[in-house]
Amino acid sequence: MTLFQQAGAAVLLLAVTLSLQCGGAAALILWIRGIPRESQKVQVFRCAALVMQTTVAVIILHGIVILLWASCYRWLCLPSWESAFYFSASSYATVGYGDVVLPSKWRLLGPLESMVGMLMSGVSIGLLFAAVTHLVDGESRSRLPLHTEPMNADEIRM
Repeated sequence: MTLFQQAGAAVLLLAVTLSLQCGGAAALILWIRGIPRESQKVQVFRCAALVMQTTVAVIILHGIVILLWASCYRWLCLPSWESAFYFSASSYATVGYGDVVLPSKWRLLGPLESMVGMLMSGVSIGLLFAAVTHLVDGESRSRLPLHTEPMNADEIRM
């Protein structure tokens, strides 16, 4: 029965985590796309503020996910909110000190949260890179086309 409980908790946590992260990432992408690009002169403070706003939004999004996992740990197996949040944050950040451990019945959730934390951190770095690229690019819409036209063999020359 414990394997089914662990699998059920893992699937539920993954579904809610991915929904939160994807929804938050989509909202940030829409927000970044709505930022007008600077054409001739760069306003340093405005650009710095936009990067800071994006970074704070990403940190808040990660905090919400950490709180979600901590709530699950608190509900399932850890005695206090402090230890649940501490364990969740250290697992999500892949630090994993080992001073707080899950009971053996639930110990597979820790490495799963670490994998999710690594992947979501990668997505967040991509969002921050997109925000900075959006500010730096100036007038160009994109460096790579979204749709490519098929080429004939005659058009390819070596």
